[in-house]
Amino acid sequence: MAPLPFVPGRHAIESYGGGGFRFAGMSHVGSILATPRGISALAAVSIAEVGDEALAPLIAELETTPGAVELLVVGAGASPGRLSEALIQRLRASGLRFETMATGPAARVYNVLIEEGRRVAALLIAVA
Repeated sequence: MAPLPFVPGRHAIESYGGGGFRFAGMSHVGSILATPRGISALAAVSIAEVGDEALAPLIAELETTPGAVELLVVGAGASPGRLSEALIQRLRASGLRFETMATGPAARVYNVLIEEGRRVAALLIAVA
């Protein structure tokens, strides 16, 4: 399995739609995970496909830098969705708070929170 693309640093989501996102002056087709360390591509095309593998970079970041993220904003796609029960339990066990909503509002909330300097990450499912 080839490594997924990664852009280091914290970046606002400049736009979303058309199956992808714009951030850091570039375009990306597909879903993303944005953490304080950077933005990674996700293979998931729906919230139902999000599992431990998708959140592995975030969990690793939390293990190496405790407190690096206080909130995970989850953009579930075109309409609100729900993470799997197993993933919800894993996030709760890690002490990470999370909010799930449609991708558009999630991207906007993420941008506001990083502008405020908050310790936030976002998992955003691409929308058409």
